Amino acid sequence: MKEAIRRRALELGFDDCRFTTAHPPGSAPDFQAWLARGDHGEMAYLARNGHKRADPQQVLPGARSIISLAVSYLPEDGAAGTSAPAPPTPGSSARGVIARYARYADYHSVLGTRMEQLAAFANQLGGPAARSLWYVDTGPVLERDLAQRAGLGFIGKHTNLVSRRLGNWVFLSEIITTLELEPDAADRNHCGSCARCLAACPTGAISAPFQLDARRCISYLTIELKGSIPLELRPAIGNRIYGCDDCLAACPWNRFAREGQMMKAHSRPDLAAPELLDLLALDEPAFKKRFADTPMLRTRRRGVLRNVCVALGNTGSPTALPDLEKAANDPEPLIAEHASWAIRQIQGRGYFAEGSQRSSCLK
Repeated sequence: MKEAIRRRALELGFDDCRFTTAHPPGSAPDFQAWLARGDHGEMAYLARNGHKRADPQQVLPGARSIISLAVSYLPEDGAAGTSAPAPPTPGSSARGVIARYARYADYHSVLGTRMEQLAAFANQLGGPAARSLWYVDTGPVLERDLAQRAGLGFIGKHTNLVSRRLGNWVFLSEIITTLELEPDAADRNHCGSCARCLAACPTGAISAPFQLDARRCISYLTIELKGSIPLELRPAIGNRIYGCDDCLAACPWNRFAREGQMMKAHSRPDLAAPELLDLLALDEPAFKKRFADTPMLRTRRRGVLRNVCVALGNTGSPTALPDLEKAANDPEPLIAEHASWAIRQIQGRGYFAEGSQRSSCLK
């Protein structure tokens, strides 16, 4: 039964499929301590269902096994990650950087279709009494811990899962099932003395090996945080407008990564380096059209344009001032506040686009 499920998973396009028990993950106490420190920031849902994350039986009574799956989203240019922000120059066209995983159609939907089929296949093998629940980054599951226990990879010092076959560029998903399936051998940590991911973090969010303060993480600040980005962290964001890949890209295990097939057909090349002023001009309907079926849609216009304003404040030239002045009057207060900050940042750099008139905001 186990090998039949694995074969079916590979047929559906998954790049790896491993198995573990439905016992509580050994890291549950560490997770509770992380919550107690407040390192999860405003992600209250993590604490709200923390008891379920600590015990799969709380999610599916009678669960006996967990099927852990990985899908590669290796970048088209290999292991490269987030680019550093280019220094602003008069007349330049500022561009933003979007995390690699978001340069595809929404992985929740792409993987979810296959997960549903795989869970149905497992239930069919198990007979009428079999029950299974599947999740793609949506359920109360400590998926990285379970993936390590299943042998998919190991949790690196940056707190993400690293696959020795797929590198850092992986989506995880899992099926909790009542089927009794022989567990695979767990992986162990292979970081050694390497600390490249800690050094690569622009904001020092990886406070120590295996310790992440999400409140300082650029992915949290640009995706999960709903309100204003702290002033002291805005310069470190550079031109990143959705997520950050720096710690992932720094990992030397990426040299063994290989391209997966499932996500390749869902690539969005137009999101590789979008022009910031084009994004700043998006109204609500245009925003929904531009980011339809991508992970960025859930951050909404107010969140993405907030991030765009910060990126322009860090890397934009005076040619962006008229557009920022318009954004400073946006009906959405979050956008208006960050646009005003960006204007002040560009003013403070003390140069103007050659031959242009000063914006009224500079008078």
